[in-house]
Amino acid sequence: KPPAPPGDGVARTVTFEETAEADLAAMSEELEQLQPSADTSTPKGQARRKPLPPELPRTEIRHEPDSTTCACGCPMRRIGEDIAEKLDYTPGRFTVERHIRGKWACAACETLVQAPVPAHIIDKGIPTAGLLAQVLVAKYQDHLPLYRQEGIFGRAGLAIPQSTLAQWVGQSGVHLQPLVDALKAELLAHPVLHADETPVAMLDPGAGKTHRAYLWSYSVGAFDPMKAVVYDFADSRAGRHAQAFLGEWRGTLICDDYAGYKALIAQGVKEAGCMAHARRKFFDLTAQGQSQIASEALEVIGELYGIEREAAELDIDARRRLREVKARPILERLHAWLLARRTQVPNGSGIARAIDYSLKRWAALTHYVDDGRVPIDNNWIENQIRPIALGRNYARSSIMQALRP
Repeated sequence: KPPAPPGDGVARTVTFEETAEADLAAMSEELEQLQPSADTSTPKGQARRKPLPPELPRTEIRHEPDSTTCACGCPMRRIGEDIAEKLDYTPGRFTVERHIRGKWACAACETLVQAPVPAHIIDKGIPTAGLLAQVLVAKYQDHLPLYRQEGIFGRAGLAIPQSTLAQWVGQSGVHLQPLVDALKAELLAHPVLHADETPVAMLDPGAGKTHRAYLWSYSVGAFDPMKAVVYDFADSRAGRHAQAFLGEWRGTLICDDYAGYKALIAQGVKEAGCMAHARRKFFDLTAQGQSQIASEALEVIGELYGIEREAAELDIDARRRLREVKARPILERLHAWLLARRTQVPNGSGIARAIDYSLKRWAALTHYVDDGRVPIDNNWIENQIRPIALGRNYARSSIMQALRP
C-alpha cells in the first residue's frame, strides 16, 4: 500500500502497522533462510516474476569462455545465449544489468561450453548487490521504513512492494552473518573494549503492540586504529546478554555504572568508568542553577579533559606518562575536595547524589590514568549508538504525527 495521505489522522495510523508487518516479514524471511530446506523445488502454482520494465536503461555485461577452441582441438561455434537481468539502483534512478552468457558448441565432439554464472547475493533474484545495499542502508542507517522506500522507488520508476523488500532484507541478513561473526572474533581479540546499551521497540504480534528490547553495542578502544562496532540485539537489559557476548574475554571494559556489567567484573573483567557520566550529573545541576558546588566540580573536571586533548595524539606510553604527571595530582585534589564537600551538603540532595556517584565509582573513574590504552570516558561508544536513538526518536515522532487528528 502507498502511504496514507497527510491530514487524515485515522488513515495514517495504518503506516505504523505496515511498518510492523514489513519488519516481521523481514525477520521471518531471515529465519526461513536459516532453516535447512529439504525440498528446493519451486512450489506448484507459484506466480512467475514479471519481467523488468523495458523502458529502464540497460547495460549489457557479456560472459564468454576464455577460449572457444574445444579440448579436441576443433573451433567451437556460438549456438545461442542465456540472459539474466538484475535490477540496479543509484539514488533516484533504476538501471538494469543485462548479463548475457553465450553458448558455444563443438560440432566435432558435441561439447557445450558457457562461462560460469556470476555470483549474486540472492540466487536467481533480480537485485544487484548495490540495490540491496541501498535498501539496507536506507532502513538501518537512514531509518527509512520499507513502505517509504517503496514510495521512493515508485517515483524512480518501479514501486517494489514492501513484501519483496522485506524478503531481501531477511536474505541479506543471513548472508551478512559470517561478516558479523568475523568482526566479533576480531573485536574480542582486543584488550580494551567499550560497552553500552540502548532501548529499542520490539514487535509483539500476538499482543498487537511493542515492548522494550535492547541493542547492546561493543567496540574496540577509542584509541585503537581499528574502528569496529558490533551491535547485539537482546530482548532485555539483563546482564546475561553481555556475559554471553563477551564469553571468556577478560580485558578492560569501559562502561557506565549499570548493574548488568557487575557479574563480568566479578569474573575478572577490569572495569574502567566514564568521567562523562560523572561530569553530567554536576552539569545538570549547574544548568538548572541549583548548585555552586557543582560549578566548582565542573571546573576541575574540565582541567582533566584539557589534559586529554593534549594526550590524544600521543602513543600509549607517552599518554600514560603525561597523565601520571599532570592528571593524577588533579584527581587527588578532586577526590579530597569531593570528600570535604560531601560533609557539607544534606543527604538526598542533588549535589549529594552527584558527589556520591563519583566517590562510589572512584577506582573505575581513575583507572584510565594507569593505562594509556583506556580513554577517560565512554563517549566513543555512545557516539556509535546515538544514531539508533535518533532513529528511535524519529520513528516515535512519525507515529505521534500519524495519530494526531
